[in-house]
Amino acid sequence: MSIGHEHHGAEVQQKRPLWWAFGLTLAFLAAEVVGGILTNSLALLSDAAHMATDVFALTISLVAVRPTRRPPDARRSYGYARMEAIGALINGVLLVLVAGYILWEAIGRFRSPAGVATTGMLIIAAGGLAVNLVAMLLLRAGSGESLNVKGAYLEVWSDMLGSVGVIVGALVIKLTGWTLVDPIVAVLISMWVLPRTWKLLREAGQILMEGVPDGISIDDVRNTILAMPEVSSVHDLHVWSLGSREPALTAHVVISEGSSVAKMREALVADLNAEFDIGHVTLQFEMSTRCRQAEMPNGRMYA
Repeated sequence: MSIGHEHHGAEVQQKRPLWWAFGLTLAFLAAEVVGGILTNSLALLSDAAHMATDVFALTISLVAVRPTRRPPDARRSYGYARMEAIGALINGVLLVLVAGYILWEAIGRFRSPAGVATTGMLIIAAGGLAVNLVAMLLLRAGSGESLNVKGAYLEVWSDMLGSVGVIVGALVIKLTGWTLVDPIVAVLISMWVLPRTWKLLREAGQILMEGVPDGISIDDVRNTILAMPEVSSVHDLHVWSLGSREPALTAHVVISEGSSVAKMREALVADLNAEFDIGHVTLQFEMSTRCRQAEMPNGRMYA
């Protein structure tokens, strides 16, 4: 028998803010792309590129929201919780590609500096900054609850920083005429984004590879189980995550002869939930060194 299968849901509750952020970002993207071309600003184009990835990231987030809330079915017994990790992985890869493209373009600008229309650059960057600030406020709460929304939030955050960099660069060029500031700002934006993108990719990969969730030590989990006086050993212990906030556990627990399986089950589930916030628990109890169960012909006892 399985226990503790509580899909206590960390599904995203930020669908409306996602739609608002998506609409604002998409509405400004066209203006920023056209402005970047007209002003000949690589920094502004890099900001536009990030704005385009914001649109794509928000689209992925919106697409992933609904499936993660769907219940398990006959083909997917765990449901669709990992859709958010897939969405975050795509967002991270996209950010890496955009950052690489901007760095490549910046190398060309260092070799052959180009003139920049600073006034238009300032106006467009200021508009982009305003849009990004609003989108960040809309997504901030959800970013702490979902890896998928966190990916979208990171996209918008990096784009907001890019807008600030473009504004600073435009002011420096306007005051000094030093056009190399433009590719320098573009490089700085890309270099700032890459470490955070790597963290997002690592978190998404950890979920997809069924790694132990951050904040949980499998040794501590094992010690908590072994702390029960009736438990002599534990093996086949696995801890993973269905989504960004849905840790799960399975284990074979060897208990002493005469122990009450029902009481052991209740105590272990309570301890694991209290210590590690693991609500999805499957335990197989075994007597001594082999499984015994009078009620089941295969000799195994499940709890």
